[in-house]
Amino acid sequence: MLKIGITGGIGSGKSTICHFFSLMEIPVFNADQEAKRIMNESSLIRSKMMLHFGKDIYLKNQTIDRKKLAAMIFNSPPLLQMANAIVHPEVRSYFFDWCKRQHSPYIIHEAAILFESGFYEMMDYTILVTAPEQQRIERVMKRDHSSSQQIKERISKQWPDKEKVKLADFIIKNDNRELVLPTLIELDQKFRKHG
Repeated sequence: MLKIGITGGIGSGKSTICHFFSLMEIPVFNADQEAKRIMNESSLIRSKMMLHFGKDIYLKNQTIDRKKLAAMIFNSPPLLQMANAIVHPEVRSYFFDWCKRQHSPYIIHEAAILFESGFYEMMDYTILVTAPEQQRIERVMKRDHSSSQQIKERISKQWPDKEKVKLADFIIKNDNRELVLPTLIELDQKFRKHG
């Protein structure tokens, strides 16, 4: 079974692209959602997170205080690395177990930091979804009601597209100028043949 990694910067539209594949009955593994689920549900991960980030990193309802964690790791690469070192191996392990339960020609692995985490090396192909920065900012402002400055800060913490392009097998320009559907149908057919 082929493993296809999909990534893209904030506001690029990678979730929309993944939705297309799910409509084509292709299983989609959302690594970011799984990381959140594991931080909330795994007692082992919870204890590791509290050990390194303090007991108050979890709210009274036992879910991670995402705002507090984000504030801690946003400007601290060592703390970000620490959080990733705790959570990523669990996500990776769950992903491979999940793959064993799928019965399709290929699967999609959606992750915001597919390249940064090195996880792309475990994929057969990678797809990078790109869009102009201003368009990405506008999309996220509508979606999250964040300020332009907040979004620019988040973008500045992600790898630039020019770095990701070097590692991607396929690039989808989601700029509302080119139709993406023909490209997606073509990719689906290609992956089904090789799956």
